[in-house]
Amino acid sequence: MTRIGSGRPWRWRAGVLAVVVGAATLTGCTAVRNDLGTANSPCYVALPAARQAVHGRGRLVGVHLASVGSLVRARGLYRVAHVSPAGRPVAKVCLVAFSGHFTAAGVEQPRGRPSGHLAVVVLQYQGNNLLGTVLFEHAPQAFGHSHFGP
Repeated sequence: MTRIGSGRPWRWRAGVLAVVVGAATLTGCTAVRNDLGTANSPCYVALPAARQAVHGRGRLVGVHLASVGSLVRARGLYRVAHVSPAGRPVAKVCLVAFSGHFTAAGVEQPRGRPSGHLAVVVLQYQGNNLLGTVLFEHAPQAFGHSHFGP
């Protein structure tokens, strides 16, 4: 019977090295993926600002990163999204939708209807500057976990 470490120590060391390299490789592959795997992932950092805009009320419906140009047909959203408070054009926005009962008095920078069952918080992408909160009775288009607009 041969003891570990006697006879051919290079085989034992090679086996241990192979296990260590394999584990390090698998760990490296999983560490690279730190987002949700969707194009909307950058907007999840906007959730605290969006929640503040609706004063913590409502249920989160969805989050979407959108180009302002794609919002032209979405009632009310384009007017809010295309210009920053500083008067500069905006290229991309984060849209965060909440369902519930909302009034213009109960949200920050209200736009659109005086009340509604859907509040879409429009934030400037990269910076999370609030551009407005648009109230709708019904969503102008499909709005789910990761889709809004055309």
